Amino acid sequence: MAKNSDVFLIDHAWTFRLSDAYKQLREVPGLAERMGSLMCVDIDMNLDAEAEVNDLTNGVSSDKPDVMEILECDVREAKEKGDGKLRWLELEGLDIDDDMLLSLGLSTRFPDLVALSLFGNKLNRAEVIVQEVIKFKHLKGLWLNNNPVLKNGDDELAGIVLKELPELEIYNSTFTSNFGEWALGFCAGIYGKDNPANADQADSSLQSVSTLDLSNRNIHNLINKVDIPGPLGGSAIEILESLPGISELNGISASKILETGKHVIDAMLLPRLPEWTPDEPLADRIISAMWQYLMTYRLADEEKLDETSVWYVMDELGSALRHSDEPNFRVTPFLFMPEGNLASAVSFSILWPTQNVQKGEECTRDFLPGIGEDKQRSARLSAWFHTPENYFIQEYEKHNKKLQSTSLVPPTIQSPETKSIRQPDGRPLRVYTDIPHVEENLTHPEFMIRLAYLAKEPKDADIIWTGVQVDEDMKKATGITDQQYINQFPFEACLVMKHHLAETIQKTHGSPQWLQPTYNLETHLSQLIGDYNVRKREGRDNLWILKPWNMARTIDTTVTDNLPAIIRLMETGPKICQKYIEQPSLYRGKKFDLRYIVLVRSMHPLEIFLSDCFWVRIANNQYSLDKSSFFEYETHFTVMNYRGRINHKSVKDFVAEFEEEHQVKWLDIHTRVRNMIRSVFEAAAVAHPEMHSPTSRAMYGVDVMLDSSFQPKLLEVTYCPDCTRACKYDMDIVVGEGGVAKGCDFFNNVFRCLFLNENLQVSPL
Repeated sequence: MAKNSDVFLIDHAWTFRLSDAYKQLREVPGLAERMGSLMCVDIDMNLDAEAEVNDLTNGVSSDKPDVMEILECDVREAKEKGDGKLRWLELEGLDIDDDMLLSLGLSTRFPDLVALSLFGNKLNRAEVIVQEVIKFKHLKGLWLNNNPVLKNGDDELAGIVLKELPELEIYNSTFTSNFGEWALGFCAGIYGKDNPANADQADSSLQSVSTLDLSNRNIHNLINKVDIPGPLGGSAIEILESLPGISELNGISASKILETGKHVIDAMLLPRLPEWTPDEPLADRIISAMWQYLMTYRLADEEKLDETSVWYVMDELGSALRHSDEPNFRVTPFLFMPEGNLASAVSFSILWPTQNVQKGEECTRDFLPGIGEDKQRSARLSAWFHTPENYFIQEYEKHNKKLQSTSLVPPTIQSPETKSIRQPDGRPLRVYTDIPHVEENLTHPEFMIRLAYLAKEPKDADIIWTGVQVDEDMKKATGITDQQYINQFPFEACLVMKHHLAETIQKTHGSPQWLQPTYNLETHLSQLIGDYNVRKREGRDNLWILKPWNMARTIDTTVTDNLPAIIRLMETGPKICQKYIEQPSLYRGKKFDLRYIVLVRSMHPLEIFLSDCFWVRIANNQYSLDKSSFFEYETHFTVMNYRGRINHKSVKDFVAEFEEEHQVKWLDIHTRVRNMIRSVFEAAAVAHPEMHSPTSRAMYGVDVMLDSSFQPKLLEVTYCPDCTRACKYDMDIVVGEGGVAKGCDFFNNVFRCLFLNENLQVSPL
């Protein structure tokens, strides 16, 4: 087939918005079954069904094999084929629990065991396992994978086992620091159940090995303590030099490795295969596995760009196309619109050859077309392949070390220099605004008494209070001068854009307690992958939230614990990835956050005020960490102004009920919040002194969440925040001097603080 000679139409098997994925899998007939088959996550279900049918047909019970029968069979085989000593024992998936393990007395009956696999059983207690396995003094391989005891982390158990069993070379499928010839021989296929090797056997069989696969063995050193991260490892050439008989290493020709001098070859990275537990629902399996198959596009017409992306899975043919760095085909989405509009659109993909293709050649595509190393191509391939973990962990550790060594020396508090901007002639200050709440509620006589004083154009105003960015182009177009006061500071993006906010804080404070670990995926994906791998290795929480750099209302925001999902979601726009607050403070079982209003008169010296008015936003559903809940907006998100049902709660009632529920004092929490907010703006003042402008005054929204220890966590800072609630409702003030904040006076107090230096219902920070 000649290059660019033919075009093929590929159907889409599943098209959806991410928030609808679970619902569709549960409600669309046949969808889950088709996706499960396409993604190969229904294998055990099919086998179980077939086994049940066969057992019913044959009148045979479907119970698992009996442990004692397996032991008797293995002992009999050891006597028939050798000296009668059992050295290799596999008791996998037999529902062995702690009591059964003790009752079997394996160490007494089989003291010469070299390898023991208890994979996929029901072992829960580490002390029982330790008690039994440390009696095997010649054990070289031990597999405890897929047992409940490992769910809460394996570090302590592994430490004891490795200390008590100095000859152990393989533990839970990975090499220990004591690995040697036996472990290498196991990987080379020399040692196994039919040839376990005696404990004192000294065989040099490795010299005759022609192929060796060391993939995913977590190897730490080999030959002169050389580090080997990842699939091929940093010492691929060292291995070949020490074992000259090898012709193929990790599936790659030895001659190719020596010829290129490479230690890691991307094209041979092992693919990520779907993983699941036997009791995991099919829908959950599909949600986890689908990121290896999904593709995405976003719709747009003449008027606007769609806020959320469309994801799709190609049919069985399209999904079978594998990745290549040198593909011979290209695939791209295609919309057929029979009526000429998006409402009638049907989505397909088109496939065409980009190289001359010969009969018998595999058809491949590039999973990351147009993305090179300048856009972190190697790291992004981790969505589909097992990439070298050690490299990413090292990048994370360097990044973390830098953060831990950074701390801010707070700027010296200076006397305020900002003065009131009252006019000498006593006339009211003319205000231009495009924000309805300001126009409706700014009634103080020093700003406008009659409509005639409301500026019709920005150039006519003393104060410009706008929701759009005022840049140099806008100033030229509208006649705005440097003598007019504007409600924004230069370079305030360092606060109000999420990636810049994290960068500003990390540059000054490093990694403060009040900021969750945060990564700009456009620049620090490798560090995020390293952090993720460390948490996974240590059995720690690994739930993350992805937020677009500059979107509001939680648009395109996702909660996930799936690394391929994190990486693939980069395709819908630049994002930060932030450690999710998995254990937040709850109000009657529901998640909530707090919106504070900060008024900034000056960045140098720093002169900021906190409004006494703040409000609480409460999720509608009970908080849950069930995977299916990650797609439930009303469980994990609190802003219901634009979707969902608003769960309005007065601050006074909330604080009283929260104090009673948790037996805490709100004023203590409020003090910590004040200190945190001050620290945020200090960071901006130190990192970006160019923010200062004598004609800037601004109001920012600061969103805060409390963790289960009632410590504040910064969520984001917003420019020109929505103050509908502050204007619409009178509010009992629970901090400061108390009293009642009238909704109709909210913007009067904001303007009096910023422009007249009158502090009503605000407190200096």
